[in-house]
Amino acid sequence: MGQYVAPIRDMQFVLHEFLNVTEEFKNLPKYQEIDTDIINQVLEEGAKFTQEVLFPLNHSGDREGCTFNAADKSVTTPKGFKQAYKQYVEGGWAALACDPEYGGQGLPITLNNSFYEMLNSSNQAWSMYPGLSHGAYECLLEHGTDDQKRLYLPKLVSGEWTGTMCLTEAHCGTDLGLLRSKAEPQGDGTYLITGSKIFISAGEHDISDNIVHLVLARLPDAPEGSKGISLFLVPKFMPNEDGSIGERNGIACGAIEEKMGIHGNSTCQMNLDNARATLIGQPHKGLQAMFVFMNAARLGVGMQSLGLTEVAYQNALAYAKDRIQMRSLSGVKAPDKPADPIIVHPDVRRMLLTAKAFAEGGRAFSSYVALQIDRELNHTDEDVRKEAADEVALLTPIIKAFITDNGWIATSEAMQVYGGHGYIAEWGMEQYVRDARINMIYEGTNTIQSLDLLGRKILMDNGAKLRKFGEKIKSFVEDNGLDENMSEFVTPLGELGDKVTKLTMEIGMKAFQNPDEVGAAAVPYLRVAGHLVYSYLFAQQAKIALAKLDSGDRFYESKLATIRFYFARLYPETAMLIRQARSGAANLTALDADLF
Repeated sequence: MGQYVAPIRDMQFVLHEFLNVTEEFKNLPKYQEIDTDIINQVLEEGAKFTQEVLFPLNHSGDREGCTFNAADKSVTTPKGFKQAYKQYVEGGWAALACDPEYGGQGLPITLNNSFYEMLNSSNQAWSMYPGLSHGAYECLLEHGTDDQKRLYLPKLVSGEWTGTMCLTEAHCGTDLGLLRSKAEPQGDGTYLITGSKIFISAGEHDISDNIVHLVLARLPDAPEGSKGISLFLVPKFMPNEDGSIGERNGIACGAIEEKMGIHGNSTCQMNLDNARATLIGQPHKGLQAMFVFMNAARLGVGMQSLGLTEVAYQNALAYAKDRIQMRSLSGVKAPDKPADPIIVHPDVRRMLLTAKAFAEGGRAFSSYVALQIDRELNHTDEDVRKEAADEVALLTPIIKAFITDNGWIATSEAMQVYGGHGYIAEWGMEQYVRDARINMIYEGTNTIQSLDLLGRKILMDNGAKLRKFGEKIKSFVEDNGLDENMSEFVTPLGELGDKVTKLTMEIGMKAFQNPDEVGAAAVPYLRVAGHLVYSYLFAQQAKIALAKLDSGDRFYESKLATIRFYFARLYPETAMLIRQARSGAANLTALDADLF
């Protein structure tokens, strides 16, 4: 059922040569002792766990899926999932980037990010169980009461308990302002919640002793809309004061969804019937508190598609080198065989390089953002923290939407390399395509992310965050503009930076007259912005690779070829996207709904 080998060499390139993280960590007091050896050791051990324990369960978990028992409302995960989670907990992986005060190892988010790429490559469905727990941990760490932190954080950090986010309801989808779940105060600091939630990933399962649900609901005096939403902590089992498990709470799974992909993860309909809860944060401020979880989840979803892109590429590459079919157009390449390996054919190489470029671009991008999060949370300079926070806010919707769009493209291309065999389940490729499709939908569809980027992150602050990022690009272009070896990367980067500035101003002016212009332009705009980020990061990596071409390490030759492919074959999409974004809203809104 295929293979997976963690791309440690490229991860090391990104962390040590491109981002120079150990030098960055010297400015972050919590991480000053983190050196290259520690980072490499974590990567190597993470590779062993994901390759040897998780990857063998991916295909079998997809075929078996989860099982719901209607009698006791329980869910059984696929064979081997529970045992793998036990090994995950025993290995300390749940605690990797958590605060030592609650039992964590206190390692940087940047390093945890690389580990999560491995988790998602090896088994996305399984990885969603601990992945959501980490988001619950972050939310409680920032907004929880002292009692909530004391009771719940050590259990989430150790991995003994897992977490979920319960937002969506059947009638409202993304529009959380319409949610109906009610929370009644009990006079003792607790609440009883009644309502139902759908599409709750890992809402019920058998891999941990308890599940900590973070639930959005309305208090009796709540104003209408999103300003009337509060956030509550609802455990499956009520904890005793000593942290042991007490009585069962009034929250239960009503059914699990039959899905296109991620069959190994339980996607649950959760029913709350006077479920006992405690408030997280302030009344009616639940969305602000939940955004800590939601933003962590959006970064995590980007990592899911990055992981799938990498593993799909690896398997398509192995197949292309082994499968023989036809002869090369430029002459026989394997005279000892009746046909040539399909990797000799130009379009097979196009498909492989598309996946390779999207994997390497996504890895650099996600690691870059993870480092900015570490700087935002830990840098000694307040101005640096603020600048990093602004950049993370700007780039988060691009991480979620651009990487997941690219993951869909890359897994589809990788499946195509197999021809008819790619459509057959036994090869495993069609699973990657199915699993990748959900990532464009949940945690806010990619259209929602595009609206968030253009409407909220850029136009609402008159482009201030975008200009700051643009100054970095401009500085790099100016510093390298006279280097002839860099011109093939710097010139298109500079041109795209200018085009994005002009496009942003144009859309902003149109939006004053007609707000629908933002909705019409948002999706192509985000992809243009994604290419701007990739162009910037790839150009920096090209400079490193050019300087080390004579080192004897052919890694740099491969890196440079991939970057050149990106600029020649993928970057040109921006011209079409800019035309789409500029075409305006009229071609979308002119047709009467009855005429569709």
